[in-house]
Amino acid sequence: MRVQLIANPVAGRGAQALIERARERLLDSGHDVELFLTSRAGDAEQFAPLAVSGGFDRIVVAGGDGTINEVVNGMTADSPPLAILPLGTTNVLALEIGIPRLLAEQCDLAMHGKPTLIHLGKADQRRFTLMAGVGFDAAVVHGVNLRLKRALGKGAYLASTCRCWLHSPSQPVQVVDESGQTHHGYGAIISNARSYGGRFTMTPRASLFADTLEVCLILRPGRLALLRVGLALLTGRPLPHPWGRHFRSRKLEVRGEGVPVQIDGDEAGFLPRVFSVNPFPIRLMLPKE
Repeated sequence: MRVQLIANPVAGRGAQALIERARERLLDSGHDVELFLTSRAGDAEQFAPLAVSGGFDRIVVAGGDGTINEVVNGMTADSPPLAILPLGTTNVLALEIGIPRLLAEQCDLAMHGKPTLIHLGKADQRRFTLMAGVGFDAAVVHGVNLRLKRALGKGAYLASTCRCWLHSPSQPVQVVDESGQTHHGYGAIISNARSYGGRFTMTPRASLFADTLEVCLILRPGRLALLRVGLALLTGRPLPHPWGRHFRSRKLEVRGEGVPVQIDGDEAGFLPRVFSVNPFPIRLMLPKE
């Protein structure tokens, strides 16, 4: 096969060496591999369309969720199947679909797994594979110190979480679903997948294979409400009424004055935003079982 290997050489410690090992593994298996190394934000999105024009049979992404997000934003309905070699602080998509931990097994899955149609979400015109967050969790992402993230990894998110819990007030949001019903709350998780931030679950009924988004709307403001959100996250159970409401929709209009947004764990500006299901699915290499 002709393989387009899009790789982020700074996605975690030892990324460069792992990328080279993956390239050698694919070459030794008889595949024609062309390596595309990213050097700045947006590179992976620019590389992805070359899979069609260059006649590649597979797109293999070696990077974190941010790099994967860029690639899916550059894919079209005609793109070849996408495969994941997880790097980065926490590769949530890899956990969601059960990517094996050994590099050799990851490379074998990339070539010989099951190409499966999955749906993507959209925030305005920006696609996402996993989820979008509005309110507190987005404030956490916006507040992460990048230097601390390089040094501590997940610890940087914990530090930002504590800081936001103490100092960031709850902000009201309005969510209009596809039926026209308006919901009022103080933040929301809009999910395309079950996994959230690792092996946690906030929206247990969300699925990459469903053409709807699952919404967890936080109904109450304040620190106590956020503690209840954290408990739901740790237990993997839906946030119960009167603290939260879960519903599904193919399209959502979300408004709120100065409320931050995150997409697949990266900053994505502020409300208002229109969230929807992407018009076409993409093919993702999954374990055959």
